[in-house]
Amino acid sequence: MSGEIGWLNSLPPDQAEAELLTCCASHVWAQKVAAHRPYVDSMSLMAAAVAGVRELSWPDIAEALSAHPRIGDRAKAGTHEREAKWSAGEQSGTASADQQTLDDIAAGNLAYEQRFGHVFLIRAAGRSADQIRAELRRRLANTAEGERIATQRELADITRLRIRKLLEDR
Repeated sequence: MSGEIGWLNSLPPDQAEAELLTCCASHVWAQKVAAHRPYVDSMSLMAAAVAGVRELSWPDIAEALSAHPRIGDRAKAGTHEREAKWSAGEQSGTASADQQTLDDIAAGNLAYEQRFGHVFLIRAAGRSADQIRAELRRRLANTAEGERIATQRELADITRLRIRKLLEDR
């Protein structure tokens, strides 16, 4: 068993779920991933985490979305400190954006929420504000079903990234 995963494998179920909820805020997902321990290595955990997101129902995805701030906003009050730090780092590409780009993203966020009924979710890590704005504009043209698929894909990418960070923090 890999040392980087041993600590998670050894936690009681409720503590493992709490740790995993900082990676994806769906309780169904966290329970399922925690229940399949022990993982032999980080890659098997990562595979289970991504597969778990892909298997979520829309209400479970909506629960996970509720923990994500709008692009350009800070994490919501009550968010786990680790998750808030990760979110800020993931959105760092917007830090150097000009005001017009930030205004466009803010307006796009509102239009997106009115159209689809939930926060615009994108793996912001490694993307510039201009890239985020372009993707937001592109996805506003999606059908509701197409956007649910895109959102679930982005949630899986974010979860993969955060699982990696969770293991690195140990």
